[in-house]
Amino acid sequence: MSALEHSVSDVAAPIPPPPPGGILGPAYRTLSIGIISVVFLIAFEATAVGTAMPVAARELDGIGLYAFAFSAYFTTSLFGMVLAGQWADRQGPLRPLTIGIAAFASGLVISGTAGVMWVFVLGRAVQGFGGGLVIVALYVVVSRAYEQRLRPAIMAAFAASWVVPSIVGPLASGTVTEHLGWRWVFLGIPALVVVPLVVALPAIRRTASGPVDPDAPPVAFDRRRIRLAFGISVGAGLLQYAAQDLRWLSLAPGIAGAALLVPAVLGLLPRGTYRARRGLPSVVLLRGVAAGSFIAAESFVPLMLVTQRGLSPTMAGFSLALGGLTWAGGSWVQSRNRTAPYRERLMIGGMVLVALAIAAAPAVLIESVPVWTLALAWAVGCLGMGLVIGSTSVLLLQLSAPEEAGANSAALQISDALANVVLLAGGGAAFAALGGGAVGASHAVTEGASASHPAAFAVVFLPMACVALVGAWVATRLEPAEARLEPVEARLDSAETRLEPAGARPESAGTRPESAENRPEPADK
Repeated sequence: MSALEHSVSDVAAPIPPPPPGGILGPAYRTLSIGIISVVFLIAFEATAVGTAMPVAARELDGIGLYAFAFSAYFTTSLFGMVLAGQWADRQGPLRPLTIGIAAFASGLVISGTAGVMWVFVLGRAVQGFGGGLVIVALYVVVSRAYEQRLRPAIMAAFAASWVVPSIVGPLASGTVTEHLGWRWVFLGIPALVVVPLVVALPAIRRTASGPVDPDAPPVAFDRRRIRLAFGISVGAGLLQYAAQDLRWLSLAPGIAGAALLVPAVLGLLPRGTYRARRGLPSVVLLRGVAAGSFIAAESFVPLMLVTQRGLSPTMAGFSLALGGLTWAGGSWVQSRNRTAPYRERLMIGGMVLVALAIAAAPAVLIESVPVWTLALAWAVGCLGMGLVIGSTSVLLLQLSAPEEAGANSAALQISDALANVVLLAGGGAAFAALGGGAVGASHAVTEGASASHPAAFAVVFLPMACVALVGAWVATRLEPAEARLEPVEARLDSAETRLEPAGARPESAGTRPESAENRPEPADK
């Protein structure tokens, strides 16, 4: 066979078919179970630890530092996200995921064995750093190991992993705290780390470890981005501290925090994010708008039910349990192949549902409105969040080159976490200013909150509903500008094809139709 024939046969060789089955098919089963168990661990911790936190702060005589137990987690997770993005792009997601899980478990142990509140807060900071590493590394694993057609399904599985913890977590944590003590909640969760370590890590090593291009020379860490990550963490912490203290003196840390945050955010997020530029910047912006508005509002729902309608903390928490199911349902809808062509419309509708749910929540401040209406409204909002959050994750990976998946995933998570910090700080300050008591992070409530004025809740929910409506507009700008031009060009090509006569010679061959001027004269002339 000649060289030409050999090359032609190579080109004509059939492309190997993709592995059969879905995310639980033989090719993906072990990996999927492993990384879903990691998400389950994070979800169970988030729902269980929040229930035990007030008891821990009281026994450690640390009510004054209670809010910092939440802000320490958020601020260090921001730094971990940026570090994980660079680390995973250069060396693969295996190491940041392994160290992140270890740090997450170590932080729980430190908090569970703390004798004073500042050690407890330190443990939360270590835990937050690990959580930041883990969540970005998981996105890189999805980008490298799963085909594009399977990514919506694995994101839906991530959302479903929160359903059981959101229902069982508070009840289990409350029972353990009441009968065994709060420390066992923190010390018992690290035992769950064994499953992800045993199942996920070997599968990740086989499918997604190492750099994207093993032959390329190693690239050093971007020190500038590391400095910006440190700045965004410190700035977020100062901003939260200022929001918890409404004295004039708190303006100083607030201004310092903003001065650190602004350049760090501009340097870490895609160019054009805060102008809602089409494509990836708008995807990153929408994630922050959706998560920030919803989580900031949700943080005040249990407090409103307890202080204004007299529900017990357990019943107030269970009022949000239905949302776990509808969130998973929304994520499942966006994962279907049939809905993929309508993803943008689904996300616009999802943000409208979120805005309606947040705006409807303060209705329970009216005594004649049944409490169950809030649970129903919040379930609708969670349905919208399931549509939006899963879709932003899918679109981000779709718009990212393999070597940029880590940095872009970090940007998505930074937008998510930073919006939580900023909107919680703003909502907490407004809440306290109208006589609601001081609220730092989610569930951080002082004793004065029992006398909260109803208007203090309205001034939180209504602005957050407006922010969610802004998200509905941002959702119209997710498609890159160049992608929007393709249908127009395709229609023009189709029109030209229809206008061309059936027997016409193609002009692309270099000929042109004969006109009266260039037609050859008859021979008899």
